[in-house]
Amino acid sequence: MTQKDQDRLGKTLWAIADKLRGAMNADSFRDYMLSFLFLRYLSGNYEESAKKELGTDYPDDTPNDVMDDLKVNNPLEIWYSENTEDISEFEKQMRRKVHYVIKPEHLWSNITELARTQSADLLITLEEGFRYIENESFDNSFQGLFSEINLNSEKLGKTPVERNKKLCTIIQKISEGIAEFSTDTDTLGDAYEYLIGQFAAGSGKKAGEFYTPQQISTILSKIVTLDSQDPSTGPKQKLDKVLDFACGSGSLLLNVRTQLKKQTKGQGTIGKIYGQENNITTYNLARMNMLLHGMKDTEFEIYHGDTLKNQWDILNEMNPSKKTEFDAVVANPPFSLRWDPNEAMGEDFRFKSYGLAPKSAADFAFLLHGFHFLSQEGTMAIILPHGVLFRGGAEERIRTKLLKDNHIDTVIGLPANLFYSTGIPVCILVLKKCKKEDDVLFINASEQYVKGKRQNTLGDGKDGSPDHIKQIINTYINRPDEVERFARRVSMKEIEKNGYNLNISRYVSTAEDEVKIDLIMVNSRLSSINKKIEIKTKEHNEYLKELGLKTI
Repeated sequence: MTQKDQDRLGKTLWAIADKLRGAMNADSFRDYMLSFLFLRYLSGNYEESAKKELGTDYPDDTPNDVMDDLKVNNPLEIWYSENTEDISEFEKQMRRKVHYVIKPEHLWSNITELARTQSADLLITLEEGFRYIENESFDNSFQGLFSEINLNSEKLGKTPVERNKKLCTIIQKISEGIAEFSTDTDTLGDAYEYLIGQFAAGSGKKAGEFYTPQQISTILSKIVTLDSQDPSTGPKQKLDKVLDFACGSGSLLLNVRTQLKKQTKGQGTIGKIYGQENNITTYNLARMNMLLHGMKDTEFEIYHGDTLKNQWDILNEMNPSKKTEFDAVVANPPFSLRWDPNEAMGEDFRFKSYGLAPKSAADFAFLLHGFHFLSQEGTMAIILPHGVLFRGGAEERIRTKLLKDNHIDTVIGLPANLFYSTGIPVCILVLKKCKKEDDVLFINASEQYVKGKRQNTLGDGKDGSPDHIKQIINTYINRPDEVERFARRVSMKEIEKNGYNLNISRYVSTAEDEVKIDLIMVNSRLSSINKKIEIKTKEHNEYLKELGLKTI
């Protein structure tokens, strides 16, 4: 499917969502819409795999009138009814090959037919299907995956009949909307991403909880996939483990996977993706997002819990030799989150060497958490507010130690109003444990944007726009001594002279130099002009005298 068709599918689904949600707020309707799209993906993938597995035994040539007589809505229902003794073995094979099982009555083909015929059984069938997927479909339990989907919510209707009718309409419209499009993994995955972005735009400030704009995500993803010692040699061929400890909907993690494949022409691989998310709704979005993009349940792990409290067992190993480390760490944590560290946290292995971030802003607590688990040859890229670059107190002490230890590699300043959650400009900090250069690269991209009505964007080179993303990445790769009004390598000596203040404009100003004015030349020109005026005035007055008019 072309990019144009993918965009059209996304817009089609968004138009359906916008029209059907009525008085329901965007956040609530999002959960229904995305869950149904997820069910459509799982079902389609499962039916295609079942067809391959059963070969000629798959009864997909059954006439519609026979299916009507049998009261079934998909070929798999027929096979199940005729091969009861073989079901167990078939499902074992499916678990080995596609890593999950869906019962025929829970498949999208059956759900959409129930919706089309306005069946009173739709609501209860959906509930049963969601519970089965959560608890039994996968070997790894996806318990609570649909916990935020209340099919009995009064937002859908006051009575069960009204709710069933509303669900019938939503499902039927989605089914009709995607009917003309290819529904392979990439297509539905991209549609899911598009809808997340659109719902994020509609949610305003709340969207910062779960979505990083794709263009900013791409900058982080490209950076962490490049060789950490020498980015100019290109991307790594394999990342063993990748972590996003504030993963939201999982879009940033998936983009790391996408960019690695793009930059290695499909050869690059990731061993396993790890994400952590504290918000239960967003945590479920992330798990669905991974599966929707064709990832097997063994290829990722998303944990629900508080990052700052470090509640994830795999990150709590006290034995340094058994510590889990990641080749790439990316994150867009909540900006300047208030937190309440206790005394014991001062001895926490993540913070002990640097000190605790202040209660008023957990920015450095998030950074130190991710940095602790970064491997020696890994790269970390984190989005933070500009305050971390220059604020004093505890943050100054943490920043100073990171600089003295030569762990801060690059500081990238981004334009204002790029995010749904805030209009302030933010920065990307790139950190490494294996850094060679004894300097810091500053990239001031604050002026590099395309102005929009509600939100600014970074140009990506499409439709005649400048390619700001490429400019930033190329500068990071080539690490030039200086690019006028855009980038500069700054020695640690200069940074030390500035009190370890990393305020970008101190090192790279985007202001244009004032034009020097030669006052002697200006005075000379003015004198010359005055003489000409005097001569011309005399000539003019002679003409006025001849005409008998008053002179000037």
